[in-house]
Amino acid sequence: MNITIWHNEKCSKSRQALEYLEKKNLKIEIKNYLENTPSKEEIKEILELLNLKAIDLIRTNETLYTSLNLNENMDESTLIDFMFLNPSLIQRPIIIKGENAVISRPFSRLEELV
Repeated sequence: MNITIWHNEKCSKSRQALEYLEKKNLKIEIKNYLENTPSKEEIKEILELLNLKAIDLIRTNETLYTSLNLNENMDESTLIDFMFLNPSLIQRPIIIKGENAVISRPFSRLEELV
């Protein structure tokens, strides 16, 4: 089965997840989501696979989150728009296997998925 990783090579957790997947000799599609921004529809699909609300996919500890005056009371569509325009707000790494996906934090979620 194919595995897709929404990857940020500057993130140690993302590199750790990719290394783990490579050691498993899986067929991996690497999506560098900072260079190839996911569409709003792709973000919605990921939210469905993860069974999360938009705010749960956002890195709320980022300075950008605060500087954009984002908050958990904003509607889903608005938060998705901000993730589309600012992909660095998206939690990482996201691992997708078929109809299942996890944010690999903690790492044990990735191990359970694979």
